Amino acid sequence: MRFVLIHGGFHGEWCWHKVIVELEKLGHKAIAIDLPGHGARRDESSLLHERGGAIVEAMQPGDVLVGHSGGGYDITVAADMAPDKVGHLVYLAAGVPIEGQPLYIASGGASQAEPDGDEGIDKLNETIPPSALRTTELGRLEWVDYEVARGLFYHDVSDEDVAYASARLSPAPPEFLMDPIRLSRFWKADLPRSYIICLDDRALPYATAMSHAGRLGVQPFYIGGSHSPFFTRPAELADMLVRAAQSKPVAAMRPKP
Repeated sequence: MRFVLIHGGFHGEWCWHKVIVELEKLGHKAIAIDLPGHGARRDESSLLHERGGAIVEAMQPGDVLVGHSGGGYDITVAADMAPDKVGHLVYLAAGVPIEGQPLYIASGGASQAEPDGDEGIDKLNETIPPSALRTTELGRLEWVDYEVARGLFYHDVSDEDVAYASARLSPAPPEFLMDPIRLSRFWKADLPRSYIICLDDRALPYATAMSHAGRLGVQPFYIGGSHSPFFTRPAELADMLVRAAQSKPVAAMRPKP
């Protein structure tokens, strides 16, 4: 199998390097990419179609798309754009879009009215306190409280890996979270899919993760530890990705809760 690994918010392809090694040890191929607005592409525009298009451009027919955290939204958009290319979708502690709603709603975020009458994001999701972030001159959200970031993402991660990650976190582009999402092909395609829950995840509440898995119509897989098993359990995660990619749904998907 060939895996295309998609990072979540604030992260980049750099978070997958240990998992790629482990997947290759198991005899599989794997690549990770930076989405527009992240990593080496941090200064690029980051609208939904641009993010999904970057994934489709990297795909080969039959690929397994793995989306971590907010990357779950991105692999869904890519699958809607090119369902015939998808071999399987693996959602790792990931978000699942709600048809017709902006993505920040699916993340448990909240909106605010801007002075110019436009709508903005007051709360990015249900676990990140607004005080932990600040808005950059480009309108993106960057961390100012790295202890909060560590507590949410990396509470069981080594100091070395926390330093590695903290030096690479990108300001998050919020623009792709604002527009209502329409996935006309994804829900109908009924693609092979699976969901992995991190049992000590502080960034994605267990009840929310179970709700996402239920909407996908799958029995979830479970892995111990925090929101970042690519750092703490790369070999176990690689093995689970392979097993998940061979699983089948047990029920139909639900576009809305």
